[in-house]
Amino acid sequence: MKPVDLLAAVAVNLAWGLNFAIAKLGVGELPPMLLIGLRYGLTALLLFPWLRRWPRGQFRQILAVSFTLGFLHFSLMITGLQGVDSSIAAIAVQAQVPFAAILAFLFFRDAIGWRRAAGIALALGGIALIAGQPTGQSDPLSLAMVIGASLVWAVSSIQVKKLGSIDTLVLNAWIAALATPQLLVGSLIFEGDRWASVPDAGFWGWAAVVYMAVAVTVFGYGLWYRLLLRYPVTTVMPLSLLAPTFGVLCGIFLLGEPASPEKLLGAAVTLSGVAIVILAPRPKQTGTAA
Repeated sequence: MKPVDLLAAVAVNLAWGLNFAIAKLGVGELPPMLLIGLRYGLTALLLFPWLRRWPRGQFRQILAVSFTLGFLHFSLMITGLQGVDSSIAAIAVQAQVPFAAILAFLFFRDAIGWRRAAGIALALGGIALIAGQPTGQSDPLSLAMVIGASLVWAVSSIQVKKLGSIDTLVLNAWIAALATPQLLVGSLIFEGDRWASVPDAGFWGWAAVVYMAVAVTVFGYGLWYRLLLRYPVTTVMPLSLLAPTFGVLCGIFLLGEPASPEKLLGAAVTLSGVAIVILAPRPKQTGTAA
């Protein structure tokens, strides 16, 4: 990988890792579903040129993805973040990697193999270690919501895979446009009593909206997909382990979250397992897709 592309990959993962700390600050000032709804609304505006490309024959599937990923995943994730340290959330959300591997086996018969199975067990074991030793502001229910969000993300990855070929910016634009009204209506129903305090939201509430739309989605995913087109997946994907690493460091050094031995050990075990799942060679298919 060229040095400039390696620097770009590091910058993207730094943006994604920092997102956990910024979202934690933002959700302290804006209701979680409203925060994500505003983020997606801004994203849809920024990606408006790609909304002009109608996803012919794929609209219903994209609508389903917008509910699973845009509404359900982020509602669970950001709501859970209210009650869990951002550094722990950065690790717990990595459960999406083993969950995705398991679902790919169930739906597409993507063989797992013993190495990836060991990585899945190791990753889930590390998350269980973190769950058994909550620290700081973390509580079990909030952590369960973050892990549940990871499972929902894995489901959405199966939905996206079934979509087939589609431009990633078109997909992101339509997910944002379709998820925005879902989130705003959901916020009105479940968080309506907090809307009166929205005008009093401070800098971090609005900064989180802008950061998540611009840095995380438009810049982050746009640049990441370009790297995936330019280099083999086996070259690019291992670099994604930098995101949770940066997430833990940002939580500890920027937000002052505790760096307990249990947290650090759980993070190391989880990331080791995720690395094995990503890097282990995939065996041949065991059958046809379901």
